[in-house]
Amino acid sequence: MSAPTETPGGPREHREYREGRHDREARPGDGSVKSRLRARARKKARRQRKRGFVRRKVCRFCADSTLRLEYKDAKSLRLFVTETGKIIPRRISGNCARHQRPLAIAIKRARHLAILPFAGQGL
Repeated sequence: MSAPTETPGGPREHREYREGRHDREARPGDGSVKSRLRARARKKARRQRKRGFVRRKVCRFCADSTLRLEYKDAKSLRLFVTETGKIIPRRISGNCARHQRPLAIAIKRARHLAILPFAGQGL
């Protein structure tokens, strides 16, 4: 008897297809973490060159030290909640991590005490 040969569509080919390597040839060193990160950085740089210069957002709590984060102040907390009731992320609001964490806690406390709604109907 001869040794069983791998048929097309066998387990090895299936795994390569699943991992996304079916459409390109395997080259030595290809697909390493470092090369993928470099490729992603190049792609991001190309995208930014097309858009032009994008101004970095400034945290309004760092810029103005008189602003206070309080769960009781629904008017100021609504600026950081979408129409559907979701908390706006840092990359969109421009808050720093130091102020985004207490902001999220304040919004959650206000929701729990029914100062802010969980869903977006009452905004």
